[in-house]
Amino acid sequence: MPVDPSDTASPPAGGPRRVPWKGAFPGVAAVLVLFLAASSAPSPLYVIYQQQWQFTAWVLTVVFALYVFGLLGSLLVVGALSDHLGRRPVLAAAIGLEVVALVLFLVAGDVLVLSAARVLQGIATGAAATTLSATLVDLEPSHARGRAGVVTSVAPLTGLALGALGSGVLVEFGPAQTRLVYALLLGGMVLAAVVVALIPETSLRRPGAVASLRPRVAMPAYLRADIVPVVPAMVAGWALAGMYLSLGPSVAAELLGLHNHLVGGVVVTLLTGAGALAVSLLRSRPASSLLAPSSATLGLGTLISLAGLAEDLLWLAAAGTLVAGLGFGASVLATFGTFARVAKPHERSAVFALANIIGYLGNSVPAMLGGIAVTALGLRTATVIYALAIVAITFSALVLRLNQVRVKRRTAMVPCG
Repeated sequence: MPVDPSDTASPPAGGPRRVPWKGAFPGVAAVLVLFLAASSAPSPLYVIYQQQWQFTAWVLTVVFALYVFGLLGSLLVVGALSDHLGRRPVLAAAIGLEVVALVLFLVAGDVLVLSAARVLQGIATGAAATTLSATLVDLEPSHARGRAGVVTSVAPLTGLALGALGSGVLVEFGPAQTRLVYALLLGGMVLAAVVVALIPETSLRRPGAVASLRPRVAMPAYLRADIVPVVPAMVAGWALAGMYLSLGPSVAAELLGLHNHLVGGVVVTLLTGAGALAVSLLRSRPASSLLAPSSATLGLGTLISLAGLAEDLLWLAAAGTLVAGLGFGASVLATFGTFARVAKPHERSAVFALANIIGYLGNSVPAMLGGIAVTALGLRTATVIYALAIVAITFSALVLRLNQVRVKRRTAMVPCG
């Protein structure tokens, strides 16, 4: 999840004292994983909804995109609200909104209710993600500096993987296919509320809450040379994730003949789980060193998956997904690490707002276009076009990065004076 809690790295001077509870930090980390798991839980169910309610693929991807738009709007509008109202009130509101969304999922009988649930879930997840990230920084143990950054990097992709896999297991082997997972998540949100009630408040109330709701987006001119080359890599990675989270289970069922609903969860888990592994293994590497390799790996994995689909080879498609997932995780580190490196502290919030816009538009708009293409051209043709487009974008990202390195080397060789 591309959020930047660095602007809220510590409670204000004279702020409330922390209650010494050893479970506070891991408890907040678990809540972050839970929110992201809930967000991916519907993915294996989309095929069932589509069969039951008889809607087209483009409608399916619009439902997916509505979540992303809700999430993006929430990140931009309420991202800094907990700095003014306190962490716990914002988290309590996010949990309450998530509970309403899960209840709507439980009673959903048509696309309209499903869409409303996804929008509310997106808003709740956006508010929770930024606030939980800031809370983790606040609660970071003094003897383990940097742990919060590791958790906020690894937890989102881990949550997406666990949510999709757990949902697939429950849909395939449990009762009440379209309801059990949401009932369990409701129970999880009750536990999350308990955690929030137990953790100390780490941010003192201060004025400016209304003003903080105004989105701040910026790309200073002097940053363009660093930021523009990473945009294609961001778009390619998040577009691939959007495809897997929305159409991945349908591709597995219709093109590979895998009608076991667990497979729908495994498809998403292979991509996001490999991404989480890459983030965990490469988190200490400089972002600049990951830009070119991540683009190359993402494109290669996509091509391998496409070859697996073309030849109806499940193992090849799965291997390609793992490779693409590693590239996706490395790309997340490289791209958002670049934003964090080049932006000055006073402009970081606005620059990260821009990063969120790029990432989540890349996540949703291509998925919607893919859904329209599926309706017009068929699933196989649309999948091939989508995959080749991602490969082309990753190639452009690789070329831009290599050109950027070449220009910097040439500049460094020019003698001064």
